[in-house]
Amino acid sequence: MGGIGIIIVIGAIVVSMGFSLIMYTQYETNFIESSVGNTVKVGPVEYIITFEGTHEGSKDVPPENTFVMIGITAKNISDEKTVISGGQFYIVDERDQKHKAVFGEFSANDLFLEGLDPDKPIQRTTQFDIPFDEENQYKIIIRPQKDQSTVDTAVVCLTNC
Repeated sequence: MGGIGIIIVIGAIVVSMGFSLIMYTQYETNFIESSVGNTVKVGPVEYIITFEGTHEGSKDVPPENTFVMIGITAKNISDEKTVISGGQFYIVDERDQKHKAVFGEFSANDLFLEGLDPDKPIQRTTQFDIPFDEENQYKIIIRPQKDQSTVDTAVVCLTNC
């Protein structure tokens, strides 16, 4: 009887490991690489990211360093309304440090939280407060909203690709 018990325990371990591997691969982040100006799909939304330059903010919201502004064209390609927000976007500097978007009313197109109707693209902007050097490479990371239930994450080369 002892040999059968060992076989059952080993079998349970193998099944458990197999299940864990399946779950890991199902929820592992899928990085999609792209470059500025190209369409990239993250969940139900297609994005086109453009480099809009740098600016010095406003009287109410000056940067600690320099604001790097990006243009965001977003199109919902699903049949249901979805949401995008500025919190989905990060910039990665030359040292691989991530910086969050900075919210402020710098233009009429600043992205905060926006509902996207199916097949109706919008154009917005957001910015990041970073020590910007035009010689360095910067990348934009686009993560999905929680309700978009996807493991896709885009990495868009913004400058010096």
